[in-house]
Amino acid sequence: MRGVGQEFIPAARPVIGEEEVEAAVRVLRSGHVVQGREVAAFEEEFSKLVSGLHCVAVNSGTSALQLTLLALGIGRGDEVVLPSFSFAASANAVRLVGAEPVFVDIEAGSFCIDPDVVEAAITPRTAAIMPVHLYGHPAAMDQLTGIAGRHGLALVEDAAQAHGAALNGQPVGSFGSAGCFSFYPTKNMHALEGGMVTTPDAELARHLRLLRNQGMIERYANEIVGGNMRMTDVAAAIGREQLKKLPGWTEQRCANAAFLDTALIGVGVPPAAENVRHVYHQYTIRVPGDRNAVQEALAERNVGSGVYYPTPIHKLKPYRERDQTNRSWGLPETERAAAEVLSLPVHPSLSQGELDYVAASVNAVAGGQ
Repeated sequence: MRGVGQEFIPAARPVIGEEEVEAAVRVLRSGHVVQGREVAAFEEEFSKLVSGLHCVAVNSGTSALQLTLLALGIGRGDEVVLPSFSFAASANAVRLVGAEPVFVDIEAGSFCIDPDVVEAAITPRTAAIMPVHLYGHPAAMDQLTGIAGRHGLALVEDAAQAHGAALNGQPVGSFGSAGCFSFYPTKNMHALEGGMVTTPDAELARHLRLLRNQGMIERYANEIVGGNMRMTDVAAAIGREQLKKLPGWTEQRCANAAFLDTALIGVGVPPAAENVRHVYHQYTIRVPGDRNAVQEALAERNVGSGVYYPTPIHKLKPYRERDQTNRSWGLPETERAAAEVLSLPVHPSLSQGELDYVAASVNAVAGGQ
């Protein structure tokens, strides 16, 4: 089966409906376009997704991470333990506040930080643990909260890919000192661009509100040195519309993933524990043979796919060159995942015919490897 006659099926397909367009136009016509009523309403509504925690909207997921670390007082001389198998933004936020990332390995099944190796990475300089809920699968927060508590460490959840994910019924973003979400267009919900910090700590939330807005809550009453990382009301209005649709989209992602679980052969499908709500930001398989050849063959059949992430963060140029301790990280599961992972279309816009075609194509090009 070749791709002749089959329209290209992208790995991701951001949705911007008429409701989002109308919301953006409504805000533009109002003349109130930056961090106003729409942002406040978005924060309140998003809070329901994280068990009523304080929510602080910012201009990106990276800003959410950076401001959270700043608000927690993490900086020069501190270390943050996190997985290397993630997008560079996770570690970039650590470096941007002057701290150093300490990379640890991942679990083979979840692709998330392995709690069994976290404790060994803790030193007197460790200030925080930053688990990443990669691909929409929750990290082992039940174990990580205990580790953080025993050592008196902050626990900052990178939940950029995990809107609505849960562990034992508890939503991600509600376990640690703070959770950080992204609203980039390819995420499970978006705001064109933006981020959100969730926290149970009212004082931390207030500090974040100062940091995002030049150090002030009341105009010209600057309390601290801050930056400009505000969310626009246009972004918030779009986010509010997307948030309404998120439950249905999540159910469709899960249904699409369940179909692929049973339809694919010859590749490793992503497992999810019974106590986990996986929201499938990515449906990531393991290709035991030549992953690049499989990706090229799928492209010939008009099936899009993505490799997230081909190079672990510790091997990227800025982190290779600036590791002052000359450490040998020794991350075998990270290395194996980087060589094997391939993410297939799972987004809620897929038709059953497209899902059938994706599965048949993968089986044709990878099933015999």
